[in-house]
Amino acid sequence: MAVKILITDPLAPAGVEVLKQIPDAEIVEKVKLSPEELKKIIKDYDVLLVRSGTKVTADIIEAAERLKFIGRAGVGLDNVDIEAATRRGIIVMNTPGGNTISTAEHALSLLLALARNIPQAYLSLKEKKWERKKLMGVELYGKVLGIIGLGRIGREVAKRAQGFGMKIMGYDPYLPIEKLQELGISPSEIDEICQKADFITVHTPLTEETRHLIDERRLKMMKPTARVINCARGGIVDESALKKALKEGWIAGAALDVYEKEPPEDWSLFELPNLIGTPHLGASTKEAQEKVAVQIAEQIKDAITGRGIFNAANYPSIDPTLYNVLYPYINLAERLGRFISQIMEGRLKSVHITYRGEPFISKDTTAIRMAILKGILSGIVQDTVNYVNAELIAEERGLEIKEGKTQNLENYANLIEISLKTDKRIYCVSGSIFKKDEPRIVRIDDLDLEAVPKGVMLVTYNEDRPGLIGMLGTILGKAGVNIAAMTFGREKPMGSAIMVLNLDGEIPKEVVEQLKSIDLIHDVKVVVL
Repeated sequence: MAVKILITDPLAPAGVEVLKQIPDAEIVEKVKLSPEELKKIIKDYDVLLVRSGTKVTADIIEAAERLKFIGRAGVGLDNVDIEAATRRGIIVMNTPGGNTISTAEHALSLLLALARNIPQAYLSLKEKKWERKKLMGVELYGKVLGIIGLGRIGREVAKRAQGFGMKIMGYDPYLPIEKLQELGISPSEIDEICQKADFITVHTPLTEETRHLIDERRLKMMKPTARVINCARGGIVDESALKKALKEGWIAGAALDVYEKEPPEDWSLFELPNLIGTPHLGASTKEAQEKVAVQIAEQIKDAITGRGIFNAANYPSIDPTLYNVLYPYINLAERLGRFISQIMEGRLKSVHITYRGEPFISKDTTAIRMAILKGILSGIVQDTVNYVNAELIAEERGLEIKEGKTQNLENYANLIEISLKTDKRIYCVSGSIFKKDEPRIVRIDDLDLEAVPKGVMLVTYNEDRPGLIGMLGTILGKAGVNIAAMTFGREKPMGSAIMVLNLDGEIPKEVVEQLKSIDLIHDVKVVVL
């Protein structure tokens, strides 16, 4: 039977040529399909190839009767419902690293254009005006560039900015201070960067932790001569706060390539004379588009012809039979990694993994380790992390990884323990697979509990006192936040305790701050899995 491949976003011809090398491949290009049109025809295809234009939702995946592979010609996978694909056994692949240089160069282009008012000067000439004094710029030489997020793109930006003679401040909790210093970057906290930098560029993923990372509070910290650049993800910079900052002169200017809504719904931001923007062009170079097209086509060809699965976001490169046996533990491991990375604070130094029980003793646990690292790193670095590159990214960041196996079981037939050491303290989380392959978190630090690692989770570190649960429930109830499940662990009666709540939806930041104001609660974390 012919392999049917559907391409729904423009793909560079070089990539299509690679696909044509697949025996019995039928390639169909249908761009700009509506979700309804795609849902109607997807049942006939084995492979779906997209870029950022196509949203591969759970509904579309549910309608895909034959689909085996989804290929994303690019880095970000925001437009693909990976969890839904995994449930259906569909392998999702992307091309990490393919856009790195293009995005780094675009960030520098915006930095230069912002410093020298180049777009404004061009528009002025178009109107037959000669406004040299009005369009006075600033030099980059000797200025401080603050980089928030030092993955591949952030480091490439730093390297190029150093060529202009800029001094670099950098924040990345997963990059050791020694590595930053080796790169000629001054290790800094985000608030410190906001207070001291002349230019600030963000290169982090968009998560609950990084959404509105640059908010009104931090914009007010900046120097009136500071300028902000975002080529990473829309939503990292709070656009309403940015508009206020630009209007009222808190900062000198901003340059955006990405937006909270694309295309923007509110175009008034572009009426401001001290803002410049581009329509998400970070990866839009001929070289990058050809590179990612060829790369994803080669990966699809290798997968179909049995040469191996590479750069899969939801499948490690192991024997399928072993994968099926280990899948429940791989799923648990990634969820534990994502959970612990969202409750930890500080700069990560090491990861220690212990496997307890018969399921791990005689089996290769490489895929489980990769799943843990993928989970830990996914919410922190801008680079898309998958089963293939998780270990490499951890190595680049100088993380110390240790593993151990034991048959000492304590209370569970199987147990995965993760211990993260940061510059603040050691964080621990343990998980187990219950019957019917159900994942559970069974210990956080030294406190036993049973929590389902799924959806939006509220974690509180508190004192075990009468009335606390009532106070917490009242606040959530007034805010319309419904509790789906609750579990509780405590050191001893009236001692230190922890609560984990599964919520039916998002929890507003102001509600989290209300909870933190309760005297008996020491800290609150929101985890999204």
